[in-house]
Amino acid sequence: MNTLLTIKLPAKLENLERMVKSVSDCARAQGFGQKRTSEIELAAEEGLVNIIHYSYPEKSGEVEIICSADDDYFMIELIDSGIAFDMTSLSDPDVNAGRDERKIGGLGVFLIKKMVDEVKYRRENDRNILDLIIMKEKSG
Repeated sequence: MNTLLTIKLPAKLENLERMVKSVSDCARAQGFGQKRTSEIELAAEEGLVNIIHYSYPEKSGEVEIICSADDDYFMIELIDSGIAFDMTSLSDPDVNAGRDERKIGGLGVFLIKKMVDEVKYRRENDRNILDLIIMKEKSG
């Protein structure tokens, strides 16, 4: 995988637009069309909002974004040093349940899983690393 982008910013809402735009620019540079780029943006935004809202409840912290690619895949790594949280362990919400029966939360994680091809989580050196993996379309 070739690294296309590495940025590290305070995990604050005022940085969200800049972070998502950086991911979006990388996706477009990899040849993704507008629809797929919008899906990638949404997945990245949901992951980043989760980090901003939940990773650092007692203190401030940073989020690092690494975009990389090879011939087959585009990958976004979202890295933070906050509270350990494996979003891939959550079960999908019952989207068919009525609004009153549905549990609060979990829709953002569900959206991330729907917008990208694969989601992986690992905890290394007291850091959460969330990989969002998008397959590139093959022409031929």
